[in-house]
Amino acid sequence: MSRIRFDHIAIAMTRIDDAAPFLMGELGGVPDHGSPSGVYRFGQWRFLGGGRIEILEPLGEDGFLHRFLRERGPGIHHVTFKVPSLGDVCDRARARGYTIVGYDGSDPGWKEAFLHPKQALGIVVQFAESRSAPSLRRWQPPPGPANPRPPVTVLGLRMRARSRERALTQWGLVLEGECVQDSAGALVYRWPGSPMRLAVEIDPASDEGPVAIELASDRPVSLPEGPHPLLGALFTRCAG
Repeated sequence: MSRIRFDHIAIAMTRIDDAAPFLMGELGGVPDHGSPSGVYRFGQWRFLGGGRIEILEPLGEDGFLHRFLRERGPGIHHVTFKVPSLGDVCDRARARGYTIVGYDGSDPGWKEAFLHPKQALGIVVQFAESRSAPSLRRWQPPPGPANPRPPVTVLGLRMRARSRERALTQWGLVLEGECVQDSAGALVYRWPGSPMRLAVEIDPASDEGPVAIELASDRPVSLPEGPHPLLGALFTRCAG
């Protein structure tokens, strides 16, 4: 039986090439695939255990990434979930009050739809029904270091929500994640077969949205104290 899979975390920034020294040189990421796609291009890096980070770069004069970068600067843009049926997950979302945006079922090999961050706990959520392997031909990844370091593990994304009910609705009821509570009180959602998980801190007084990309490694890793100056995302190391 096909299941929902937490596929990747996407970061928007001005140039994909600027991400390579950190993703490859420090975190040991391996280029996976990428391609131009209309008003943007993307590239993905794969890490130990299968977790993936995607970098988005705007193309042309204007588009959704230009607007995102003007308003927020570089940072985490969306999370993508591969789903067995786009129609089913969209129906579950609508039944719980979400508005589906950007629905595109024109390509049988890649159907997609989105939840807007104003409804979706401060982050774009992409649903994708994929029936074909991604094309590897049109992306030339940035050059890597001469002696790459071993890849770290990307454990997943830490989020913040104002209530348990809001987190349960989105990650549990719509996306069917399995939830446990960790020792610090965060709700940790997992999807069987997915290399990454999503941890949600509950704070009624704080803004909702992504907090940090969480990593694990058996080797030393040099991470900025705050958000990465070029990628805009906070990376933290924790136990696997």
